[in-house]
Amino acid sequence: MTRLPAILTAVTLGDGLTISPQGYGGMSLTPVYGPIDPDDALRTLTHAVDSGLTFIDTANVYGNGLSERTIARLIATRRDEVQLASKFGILSGAGIGARCIRGDRAYVFEQIDLSLARLGTDHLDLYYQHRVDPEVPIEETVGALAELVQAGKIRHIGLSEPTGEELRRAAAIHPIAAVQSEWSIISRDVERHVVPTAIELGIGFVPYSPLGRQWLTGLFDRSALTDADGRHKFPRFTPDALAANQPVLTEVLAVAREAAVSPAQVALAWLYDKGRTLGIPLAPIPGSRFIERVDENLAAASIRLDAAHVTRLDALADRIFAGRSFNPQWVSAGRE
Repeated sequence: MTRLPAILTAVTLGDGLTISPQGYGGMSLTPVYGPIDPDDALRTLTHAVDSGLTFIDTANVYGNGLSERTIARLIATRRDEVQLASKFGILSGAGIGARCIRGDRAYVFEQIDLSLARLGTDHLDLYYQHRVDPEVPIEETVGALAELVQAGKIRHIGLSEPTGEELRRAAAIHPIAAVQSEWSIISRDVERHVVPTAIELGIGFVPYSPLGRQWLTGLFDRSALTDADGRHKFPRFTPDALAANQPVLTEVLAVAREAAVSPAQVALAWLYDKGRTLGIPLAPIPGSRFIERVDENLAAASIRLDAAHVTRLDALADRIFAGRSFNPQWVSAGRE
């Protein structure tokens, strides 16, 4: 393991979008993973930006707008300091695992104005389709987003969980800056089709859940989950799956001890290694609820794992029991 100087080097994704090499995952500003005080959430977010995490990622559905409203409190005086991304496409109301998807032009135009109003800004640096609508051609959705670029309401277009084919069709309509999909030591399906297509088309990658929704940190405690915690909906968080996957976590923890870094830093450093090896610009967006976690995660940008450790970690995804989504069709692997 090598520690590089703690200097944050900007990353340029596709379409010329330049951001910090790690982002702040704004879903953590809401109670989806347990209760959180809005003022505490704002303090953590402010610390992240002060520390150089200027890429803020959110979505209209996070806390039914709560995440965007919290971010608005920060950017009211600091809009020019951040690169701001939000998303549309998942309908709120029914909860994780029971929501619907919309990608029609009218909905795109409706939701951008609602998000901008909640955020208190006149534009987004990046606007994602949160999930591809199976009932609406992606050409229609991206065409609507291209109109928003022309109108100055967004600067760049992104897609979350597209297949390689969907990404290619989208890029034929308008340049795509980023793909946001789950990618981690234990979730590597995107490497089969999506990542190669993004590399070919010059599109950057924003891995979400790079810490496996806390599981890869070694700090996850199922007994501490509230009834409202979203992880109850995910197959890998059932008691049987957690037990079956414990040997994988044990290996991650062993690598962390040997490298003298935290398990979270191992997971993030592994992703940075993948970006360098594959030749794709990326910026993971761990959701940090506490200031000390922001600092811990950010330090991973200057850690390089030994090749032997990377090789051991590379072998783990094939040993994971249970899928990464409550509905396979909601992620790219289920539609490829």
